[in-house]
Parts: sequence; C-alpha cells; structure tokens
Amino acid sequence: MKMISNVSIKINEAAVTAVVEVLRSGYLVQGPKVKKFEEDFAAYCGAEHAVAVSNGTTGLHLALLALGIERGDEVITTPFTFIASGTSILFVDAKPVFVDIDPKTFNLDPELIEAAITDRTKAIMPIHLYGQSAEMGRIMEIAEKYDLAVLEDACQSHGAEYKGKKVGAIGDAGVFSFYPTKNMTTGEGGMITTNDREVADTLKLLRNHGQESRYSHVLRGFNFRLTDIGAAIGIEELKLLEGRSKKRISNAKYLSEQLSDVVEVPFIAPGNRHVFHQYTIMTDKRDELIKSLQEHEVGHGIYYPKPLYAFKPFENYDTTKLPVTEELIKKVLSLPIHQDLTRDDLDTIVKAVRNAF
Repeated sequence: MKMISNVSIKINEAAVTAVVEVLRSGYLVQGPKVKKFEEDFAAYCGAEHAVAVSNGTTGLHLALLALGIERGDEVITTPFTFIASGTSILFVDAKPVFVDIDPKTFNLDPELIEAAITDRTKAIMPIHLYGQSAEMGRIMEIAEKYDLAVLEDACQSHGAEYKGKKVGAIGDAGVFSFYPTKNMTTGEGGMITTNDREVADTLKLLRNHGQESRYSHVLRGFNFRLTDIGAAIGIEELKLLEGRSKKRISNAKYLSEQLSDVVEVPFIAPGNRHVFHQYTIMTDKRDELIKSLQEHEVGHGIYYPKPLYAFKPFENYDTTKLPVTEELIKKVLSLPIHQDLTRDDLDTIVKAVRNAF
C-alpha cells in the first residue's frame, strides 16, 4: 500500500526550463522575470499592483510597515493561524490583539472586532485560513467606521474569492506565500498585492534597502527581494493554479459527500470560493481517527495545535484564552486534498475515516 501524502510538491518541466533560461541569462535577482510575475499575479488577483518579496513572512512585515503600523499600535487578528501572522506584528513593535474565531469557518469573527478596538488600534489583519476568505464585507465596514487599515493574510488562499472578488484585492493590502506546500510555489517567495500606488511604491523601496536608485537610499529598508529563479517558477505555477484549485474543490466535494455523516466536514460560507489549501474536518474522536489514518497510510496534519497566545513570543501580551479557539484546537484534523490525488486515493481516505467510527 502506498502512503497517501498530505501534500504534493512537484515542479513541472516548463518551470524547470524557465529556471535554466534564467541561470543562463545571468540576470538572477530582481530582473525581468520578477516584473513579469508581479504583473501576472496582480492581473490574476484583480489588484492594481503586486510586489514580489522573499517569502510570505517578510511580505506581512513589509505590508505592515507600508501601511504605517509602528511601535505601540494595535493590530486585531486571530490566534488560530501559523505563528508568522502574529510575529510579523511584533516585528514592527506593534501589539497583536487576538479576537476569537467563527466556529464554522475558523476565520476571525467580525462580530467580536468592535469590542477589541481601542484608541491605539490601527489595523485589522484577517487570516483567510485553509483556503477560505474571512467575512470581508463586515470587516471592511468596521475598518471604514473606525478608519483602520485592513491587511489580508492570504498566504493560504491563492485564488479564493469573497462574493466574486479574489482575496488580496479587497483590503488595503494582501499577502501571499509561495512556500512549497502552498497551492502554488516559487520554492520560497511571497507577494504583496494592493490597489494603492503609494503603498506599492513604499513596498518596492522597503524590499530593496530603501533604494530608489543605485546608492540613493531614502528610507531604512531590507533585503527581502525575490530572485528571478523563484519568479520563473512562479510564472509557470500561476498558469496551473486554476486547474489545481478546481481539482482541490472537486476532491473536497467528494470527500464531504462521503464523510458528512461521521465527521463535521468543512463549511463554505455563502458567496465564498474555498480553494482548499487544507481540507479540515472536526471530530471529538481525533485520536481514534489518527490511528485509523496511520493504519491505512493516509497522511494528515493538525493545523493548528496551539493558539498563538500560547507561544513564548506573545507572553508579554494579553493571553486570555478564547473559548472557540480553545475548543476547536482539540477537534481539527486536516486530510489530504491536493490535486494529485486519484479516485482510489480518495476512496482510501474515506475508508480510513469511516473505519475509525
């Protein structure tokens, strides 16, 4: 029996050829491939601008700086996410303010945001978790009411949509990760999208030592550039993204049809296009289910076993336990969903889950 992996990391031959062309060109960093990738990705998202960076974490860091977040400011976000979402706020010496999540979508609960706003709140950072958009309509209403910036953490949601609009082009800026396990990759890399030219121009300075022209450094910047090698891969990966998304959506539909009577299958909010970076179920019998998956050699993962406020970097901030988050971390389990699964693979997953019950 073959092991059914929880992830698929494959680089197609077109990307390999593109990388070889870059290597032979001698133009390896911040060159024509990066520019092309930025243009293609902005067009795909429906955003005016896209700025390529070295990874999703540096993207969040720079986006916060470009939006004017600084020491002492507060940023409202969710604790149910990968740690980079929270530490990026710490990188700019701001304070993360954690708000509980919606029990169905796992995303920031917009009805709890206003109670967390203070005179030091400057931004809201919704996380489009597992491939599904947060409730952006309500979040944007609140942001407008209180004059707050909105930074979309879309690192898991390439191609996800909220009421017909792609994530990353709804708030003031959006950030994507191209880590190898994501729905598309550049090896390592990230992208920041925005409809604000001033923000885009600031991001381009920040990623390249604050340099507007050679040896003209107008602000304190970083070396957070994406290579042309990564961009060449990204250009080819972007061409495959829609096909992969459709396959993931199809796989999720099949699994949900087969499993909805034994576990709580993923909920898709009305008007959302969920692209299933993860297919995350909930069950009170997680240990039994994991044992069955292991017996059937089916990969799986728990994303995430701890809320951010349980980690040491956040110990000096409010670590009040949030009830929905605390409950869901005991129940969530992600099953394989990637585009390379066969029908036999899906049936094996179904069998493994059903056998646990």
